[in-house]
Amino acid sequence: MSAVAGAERPQVVSHVQQALSYTVFDCKWVPRSARLLCLGSAARGTGLVQLYELRGARLELLREIEKPKPIKCGTFGATSLQQRYLATGDFDGNLNIWNLEAPEIPVYSVKGHKEIINSIDGVGGLGIGEGAPEIVTGSRDGTVKVWDPRQKDTPVANMEPVQGESKRDCWTVAFGNAYNQEERVVCAGYDNGDIKLFDLKTMSLRWETNIKNGVCSVEFDRKDINMNKLVATSLEGKFHVFDMRTQHPTKGFASISEKVQKSTIWQVRHLPQNRDIFMTSGGSGSLHLWKYEYPAQRSKKDSEGSEMGVAGSVSLLQNVTLSTQPISSLDWSPDKKGLCVCGAFDQTVRVLIVTKLNKI
Repeated sequence: MSAVAGAERPQVVSHVQQALSYTVFDCKWVPRSARLLCLGSAARGTGLVQLYELRGARLELLREIEKPKPIKCGTFGATSLQQRYLATGDFDGNLNIWNLEAPEIPVYSVKGHKEIINSIDGVGGLGIGEGAPEIVTGSRDGTVKVWDPRQKDTPVANMEPVQGESKRDCWTVAFGNAYNQEERVVCAGYDNGDIKLFDLKTMSLRWETNIKNGVCSVEFDRKDINMNKLVATSLEGKFHVFDMRTQHPTKGFASISEKVQKSTIWQVRHLPQNRDIFMTSGGSGSLHLWKYEYPAQRSKKDSEGSEMGVAGSVSLLQNVTLSTQPISSLDWSPDKKGLCVCGAFDQTVRVLIVTKLNKI
């Protein structure tokens, strides 16, 4: 790991801090707006969605919506830019899709899982990724399911443990490889360190590995291109970057790992405007900004003549500690480069500005 020289280093500036009266589990920018959402759990055990607007140096609360069950995660990824419907997963295993303009009754609702939905991702909407508008959910019940909101009640794909295999708590899911109408993959990370890559075109397990510690977050650098890179973060303060361009028949994908801190790395999020820059958020209340450097050659032939990938390196651009509690959620603005929101277990949401990203 190398660090970037001082003068050109980006700075992570805390622009607005907003104290909340509840536990926030997820934060999301509303596409094409200066608005953001906080999703979480009220003290009395209900679910909360708060819609804020960024006005200069303050956040103004526009709307508060209370729901019966705590809300763990949300995505806009499977909706059009015109509709901007929010899909959420809750503690009771329900997948709901909300029109924030009329949030009383969900526009789509299904009892997706037997237990809490830990993670959700969407693709095919917002102009991101080819193909159907789909949502993937990962749950404590050990299953990963893909939903098409146009199809009621039944998932279009269901990845569950095979007969005799013990079910593992799925902590994180992400779409990738959605570069044409046919191709699409889902990556899932589990509490025992398993990472599984499901190919939705062939409905098969394409690859799996284990990173020794619970997988907290996985994300492709882009959903709508040929698989390029995947970052996975772990319970023990490490992250792994896999080069997804070349899959070796036995060794799988080349990777590098970086030990950041002793505590959990809760989230990884790639900068929408530059896929080689990503941010990780930590259990120590810190954020780390990274840049991936490609190797001179991304693949080579092994002694058998099979192509194998070559991993690059990562450099630390900046790090900052914002909270005494874990920063559990993180989202870059898709529209304004360097604008970011994060939620922490100190019941605070923070809007951040990351400077000098165009100079890297």
